[in-house]
Amino acid sequence: MNKKAQGLSIDVIIVAAIALIVLVIIAVIFISKLGIFGAQVGDCVNKGGKCVAADIACGEEGTAVAEYGLPMSLSCSVKEEHCCVKAAA
Repeated sequence: MNKKAQGLSIDVIIVAAIALIVLVIIAVIFISKLGIFGAQVGDCVNKGGKCVAADIACGEEGTAVAEYGLPMSLSCSVKEEHCCVKAAA
C-alpha cells in the first residue's frame, strides 16, 4: 500500500493567485466604468434636452426652451434645474 501523494506544485498556486488578482482588477475597472456610463445615459443633455431654471416652464414662449415642450425627470448638473426635451415629430 505504497501510494505516492500528488499535490499542487507551488508554481501552479502562484499562477492561480496572480490570475485571480488580475481578474479582480479587471472587475473593479469594469464596474467603475459601468457606473460612469449609467450616469451619462440618464443625463438630460445626452438625451437631447436642455436644463433650465426651475421657474421657467418647458415650452414657454419667448424663452430659450420654447421648442423644448416636454418636461422630463432626467438629471441636470444643478439641483435647482429641470430638464426639457423636444417633442418627437
